[in-house]
Amino acid sequence: MGEEEVGAAVPKEQRQGWGQFLKQIATFSGDLSSMTAPSFILSPVSLVEFPAYWGEHPDEFAKISSGKDEVERMNLVLRWFIGTLKGQFTARNTSMGSEKKPLNPILGELFLGKWPEKNGRGDTSLTAEQVSHHPPVTAYHIENKKAGVTLEGHCAQKTSFSGRTIQVKQVGHAIMRVKVAGRDKEELYLITLPNLLIEGLWYGSPYVELTGNSYIQSTSGLLTTLTYTGKGYFSGKAHSFKATIGAGGNTLYTVEGEWAGVSKYKGKSISGGSNEVFWDASTQREEVTVQDVEQQGDMESRKVWKTVANGIRTGDYDTASKDKSKIENAQRQKRKDEAAAGTPHQLEHFVHVEDDQEYSQLAAMFKGQPAHEDGYRNKPRVQ
Repeated sequence: MGEEEVGAAVPKEQRQGWGQFLKQIATFSGDLSSMTAPSFILSPVSLVEFPAYWGEHPDEFAKISSGKDEVERMNLVLRWFIGTLKGQFTARNTSMGSEKKPLNPILGELFLGKWPEKNGRGDTSLTAEQVSHHPPVTAYHIENKKAGVTLEGHCAQKTSFSGRTIQVKQVGHAIMRVKVAGRDKEELYLITLPNLLIEGLWYGSPYVELTGNSYIQSTSGLLTTLTYTGKGYFSGKAHSFKATIGAGGNTLYTVEGEWAGVSKYKGKSISGGSNEVFWDASTQREEVTVQDVEQQGDMESRKVWKTVANGIRTGDYDTASKDKSKIENAQRQKRKDEAAAGTPHQLEHFVHVEDDQEYSQLAAMFKGQPAHEDGYRNKPRVQ
């Protein structure tokens, strides 16, 4: 492939900078997330906002507790989960033209929002906080009290470069809690995270593809295994997946298709039909509602990054870079001052759990141990 094709999708005035960036990541050792990227490839959105993608189909989230039995509830959990993937990994690219590097949150950065009451589903609230900077870890709590459904989780990324692809290992997990009518105990679901490939770097038009497996394990004993594949050189479709719901080695339901398009039951469906549509990703997403920036607290994400985000959106990369450096330098100084005074940063909404028994119990059920865990669990502190 000729050198002239490098950065073909990048504006001419930025093409040289793109080529330099590619050379930098190709020779960089260590986790790429710690590398400073040029402002023109930055997203105006901080990673601490990303948990909002879990809630962009609040009706599907609330419906989970309405399942008549554990099999139907697992089908509803899987349907909600597949529904989150387009927003997380493809739809956010449309306004910027291609995948951009999110802003690295500062320690203690917050993102607070909700999906208001609609169609009798009740409010769904979101609390996200950057609970660690080295390594960067975001914790989140999403809850619909009326429906009795809660999602708790944390996520970090470890990135590396191979060939012309960035490989992103998502570290962390989520646990969903579902209150079941007539039962004293909650039903729990351990949800592990798929790994990512960022393709298209050579041309300057990055996009995300999912790879490998992820799992949903319920305390009922049901296990959903998801396998992700993409478009190869000669065959396959982009953003494809296959999911099986089963127990004790027996498969109850199979779903396959495109997580950014249409997926169907393969064979029988939960309603008893055959090859019915499971999920259509063209279903409209509902963005989270947040307070106006002027009303937000100083640590809320959109207030923290207001000047940087405006610079990126308007193409004023000089202003964006200067304000980004100002924020990062202030954070370095703050950490030094805390260390000198012996007053470490205190989390506002979350607590650190050394031994997550719920995770251990669910992971052991399928001998998955699906990801290295760092001890963070998004258990909101009692106010």
